[in-house]
Amino acid sequence: MTTPYEIYAIRYAMRNVNRPANFVGGDPHDGPMNMDYFVWLVRNAERSIVLDTGFNAAMAKKRARTLLRTPAEGLSMMGLQAKDVSEIVISHMHYDHVGTFDEFPHARFHLQDAEMAYATGRNMGYRQFGHSYEPDEVCGMVRLVFDGRVNFIDGEAGIAPGISLHRVGGHTDGVQCMRVWTQRGWVVLASDTSHYYEHFEQYRVFPTTYNLGDVMRGYETLRRLADSMQHIIPGHDPLVMKRYPAPSRELEGIVARLDVAPRE
Repeated sequence: MTTPYEIYAIRYAMRNVNRPANFVGGDPHDGPMNMDYFVWLVRNAERSIVLDTGFNAAMAKKRARTLLRTPAEGLSMMGLQAKDVSEIVISHMHYDHVGTFDEFPHARFHLQDAEMAYATGRNMGYRQFGHSYEPDEVCGMVRLVFDGRVNFIDGEAGIAPGISLHRVGGHTDGVQCMRVWTQRGWVVLASDTSHYYEHFEQYRVFPTTYNLGDVMRGYETLRRLADSMQHIIPGHDPLVMKRYPAPSRELEGIVARLDVAPRE
C-alpha cells in the first residue's frame, strides 16, 4: 500500500440558508442550516491532488454567496501554488466546483464521461438541471478536452496509488466521489453526492437533484467505500470544520484536517 495521504478541507465561501431549502420536501424546522463551500487538498510525499476548484468573486456576487478567499488563495495557505498543481479531480461541473479551473494552467482534470455528456446535453434546457451550471465554464472545460487536459473516467478508476474515483450520480448524472487511503483507513470525500451529514445518515436528499433513486443508492456506495460512517466527508456541511482539527492555530476556521479522527 502507498504512503497514506493527508487530506485537508479548505473553506473558501459560505451562504446563509434555512433548513427547508436543503431537503426535498422541505423540513418542519425553519432554523438556520448554513452552507460552507470547500475545495480539498490530498497529498503525501509523492503527489498532491486537488478536488474541485470552487468559484471566484464575480460568481459570488452573481449568485449572492460570501467569498472568504479564492480557492487558489486557500491552497497557497497550505503551501501549494495554483501554477504548481498538476492533478485536479472535478467532482461535477456545477459553478461552485469547476469555477476558477482556468487559474490552474498546468493541471490535468479528471472528470466522468457522464458528467460532460450531461452538462452538454438536452437536460441543460431545463432550469431545474441547468441553473447550477455556467455555460462559459462548461465551454471552457470542452476546450480543455481539445487541449488534451481532461482524463475521462467511465464509472470508477484508480488515478494514483491509494486514490480512486467512483461515479455516483443523482445530484447530477455524472457526479463522482473520491476514495483516499489515509492513516485512519479509507476516507471518502463525498462532495455533492451528500451535501450534509444528515443527507447520507438519514437518507434525505438535497433539492437540486437529477435522479432521486441514484442519490439513495449513492449513499450505499459511500458506506461501502468508506471504513465507517465517520470516514465519509460531506460536501457542504459546516460541521466538518467543527468535527475536525485545523492543522495550525492560524488556519482555525479555514482548513480542517480529515485524515485524523474527528473530535466527536
